Amino acid sequence: MSSIKKQLFSGVFYTALSKYSGIVVSLIVTAILARLLSPDDFGVVAIASVVISFFNIFTDIGLSAAIIQHKNLSKQDLSDLFTFTFWCGIILAGGFFILSIPIANYYEHSILSNICKILSVNLFFSSVSIVPNALFYKNKEFRYIAIRSLSIQFAGGIFSVVFALLGGGIYALLINPVLSCILLFIISIKRYPQRLSLFFNISPIRKIFSYSVYQFLFGTIVYFSRNLDKLLIGKYLNMTALGYYEKSYRLMMLPLQNITQVITPVMHPILSDLQDDKRQLTSAHEKIVKILAAIGFPLSVFLFFSAREIILFLFGEQWIPSISVFQILSLSVGMQIVLSSSGSIFQAAGDTKSLFVCGLFSALINTIGILLGVFYFKTLDAIAISINITVLLGFIQSYIYMYVVTLKQSIYPFIKLFVLPLIISLVFVIVFFIINHYTAHINIVISLSIKSLIFVIIWGIYIQYTGIYDVKNRITKLVSHQSK
Repeated sequence: MSSIKKQLFSGVFYTALSKYSGIVVSLIVTAILARLLSPDDFGVVAIASVVISFFNIFTDIGLSAAIIQHKNLSKQDLSDLFTFTFWCGIILAGGFFILSIPIANYYEHSILSNICKILSVNLFFSSVSIVPNALFYKNKEFRYIAIRSLSIQFAGGIFSVVFALLGGGIYALLINPVLSCILLFIISIKRYPQRLSLFFNISPIRKIFSYSVYQFLFGTIVYFSRNLDKLLIGKYLNMTALGYYEKSYRLMMLPLQNITQVITPVMHPILSDLQDDKRQLTSAHEKIVKILAAIGFPLSVFLFFSAREIILFLFGEQWIPSISVFQILSLSVGMQIVLSSSGSIFQAAGDTKSLFVCGLFSALINTIGILLGVFYFKTLDAIAISINITVLLGFIQSYIYMYVVTLKQSIYPFIKLFVLPLIISLVFVIVFFIINHYTAHINIVISLSIKSLIFVIIWGIYIQYTGIYDVKNRITKLVSHQSK
């Protein structure tokens, strides 16, 4: 267990180094592009990105997780899987290229056709990167992954901004995703070369099918669950409204992704070693949830009360309609941060069937909520409220199912983990409500700085005295180190 703990913390450290450095790059790039391009431009590219995400599901079909989980795949098996992904990539990229015109006609935006054709390159390189990229995680090379990710993000961000400044317009939004996929493939295949054949053996796919099929089905329903709102807003409201919504949604996802994606990519490769010991797996999961809840729930409150300052500071006044949507969506951040760890537990336990069942439930209720928001209430705020409600219901169902069916453990220790995070979140509600009263008319930078400072101080005290992290000892060591 100590070895697993060491590997987990090592993986988290390097992933965090990459992610949090990447936050700075991402925010700078996004802030610049948001001032150079219109909400309509972001809306059009959002539609293309959503559609290509659907095709990307079929490039993976659960292969990445299956390669990590199965320890007995031979070099020949991996070569056969690589050949399979190569031909899948060609077929899917070609199909997406052909469908670019019908997609543009459906949304009545001719430029969508060119955007989809360019993004079809992503499908091919995403597909052929699956096997070598999965081997990085299988072999727990988290330091290399961190360096690779940050380098790619930095390069893509620079080229995007330069292209936008040179007048590239909406096409500047395509530089990063296309360049990132190409660079990822080049680096991955150089590290883990694979042999390409004209034909491939179906036997390795049969080996992992029972595991990967439910992972694939889960990915499919998660796609519809997370993207149906954008598809419908772009069609039945308008592209400008989608631009506002997409900006709010992506901003809400930024802390979510840069917190959970520090931990969750590490969880499955390491916790898969505990797949035969459900008690230890449960214990490891609850330690992770304790940390995620302590971060996520207070962060939700901070984002809600700082929404105006964050939107105006990062994107400017043309994005004011995004403020209320971002406020509403931020309320689900805490739950989503915790819920993001559930998939890795289902995977590590070898129970992707239960992962699919929980994902199906979440997708169904999410679909109902989005349909009500788009067709009945017809407002972005209503859609955001619907998403919050469905996240809550999915959260409850997922963890009850996990503890009863997959882990076969008592759920009460898990429930107790949320008492203190909810109490400190209530404290933050009171504090920020008072602060908002006095900072409503001052400079947004000063207001955001005050709120951020108070949040860090109170949250630091909270994690110190709850034993989550020894802040005092860490500061003492840093001061001692600097004084030498």
